[in-house]
Amino acid sequence: MVNAQTRVLICGSLPGEASLAAQRYYAHPANQFWRLIGGVIGQDLVPLDYPARLDALLRAGIGLWDTVASATRAGSLDTAIRAAQLAPLAQLAARLPALRAIGFNGATAARHGRAQMADLPDISFIQLPSSSPAYCAVTLAQKQQAWSCLQTFLD
Repeated sequence: MVNAQTRVLICGSLPGEASLAAQRYYAHPANQFWRLIGGVIGQDLVPLDYPARLDALLRAGIGLWDTVASATRAGSLDTAIRAAQLAPLAQLAARLPALRAIGFNGATAARHGRAQMADLPDISFIQLPSSSPAYCAVTLAQKQQAWSCLQTFLD
């Protein structure tokens, strides 16, 4: 989900079971993504329906993408991803004229995404703490503080 006005691209690794079943980004109710990105744009996205959430992100200049196009995985944990086929992230980024930053939602997304991005030196790459409920090494407040750096690229 991107458009020509996308200034920040948030890349996850691969949707989990709840997201795949719902055909929606970050569908698991315990995933903190919508709280975190809502804090970045200054809008509470949690109570909105899914199309309204996506519309709010697009209006703010934020796009969503995955670094893994397909893989095998039992469950939803990134550590279980096997035989990953990477999504064409560099080609996508090259087609987004307003793109200023790519935020990788977690270490796996960053590892897969950065490996593809050597030819785009004018874009900032930011590894964000994962919004997944499985990543509990930092608090929601600490995650929000880290994610807030994305605001710089939206101004």
